[in-house]
Amino acid sequence: MASQIRRTGPGSAAGAVAAPDTVKILIAGGFGVGKTTMVASVSEIVPLRTEEPLTAAGLDVDDLDGIEEKRSTTVALDFGRITIGSDLVLYLFGTPGQQRFWFMWNDLAVGALGAVVLVDVRRPRASFAAIDFFERRRIPFVVGVNGFHGLHPYTPEEVRDALALPEGTPVLLCDARERESSRDVLIALLDRLIAGAVRAGGNG
Repeated sequence: MASQIRRTGPGSAAGAVAAPDTVKILIAGGFGVGKTTMVASVSEIVPLRTEEPLTAAGLDVDDLDGIEEKRSTTVALDFGRITIGSDLVLYLFGTPGQQRFWFMWNDLAVGALGAVVLVDVRRPRASFAAIDFFERRRIPFVVGVNGFHGLHPYTPEEVRDALALPEGTPVLLCDARERESSRDVLIALLDRLIAGAVRAGGNG
C-alpha cells in the first residue's frame, strides 16, 4: 500500500536506497476524546506531550461534562511517529481540544495530508468543530469512534447519521488505548488518501 504513494526525489541515483516518504497526519477532536491517548498508544517513539494540569481557573471555560475524572489537558500539541512498512513514516500531531486553543489548528494543519477525527459517543458534539474544520479545508479525514472502557453502544452507521457525515467518510470503531486499534484507523486514512490520489491521477 505504501508504495502506491511513494514519491521519487529529484536526482535519485539508480540503485540508491531512497529515504522513506513522510506524511503528516493530524489527530483531532474535542476536549477529552482521547487524542493524547491515541498518539501515545501507536507511536514508536516516546511521544512529545504538552500537557498541563487542569486548574480551578479553567472551570468556567473547559466543559468537563461527562469527563469529570480528567486531570490534565494538551495546551499545544502531541507528537508521535509510526513507520508503515519500509518506505512510509507517519508523523502524528495531536491537536488541543479546548476552544480557547483552537487558533493553533490552522498552523498545525499546514502540510497535513489527512486527519483522524476522534469521537466520544458520550459527547459527540465535542467533535463537530473538528469535522467542520477539515470539511471546510477539504482535508480528507476518517472518524474514529473511541470506545471508552471498551464499550461501543452505537454502530458506525448510527454514528454517521448522528454526525451528518457524507456517505464516503469512513467511520471506524476503535479503542485509542490499543496500539493495533489505533493503527487500523491510521491505515484506513491512508487507504482513503491513496484512493483520492488515484482518482486525481485518473482525472489529470
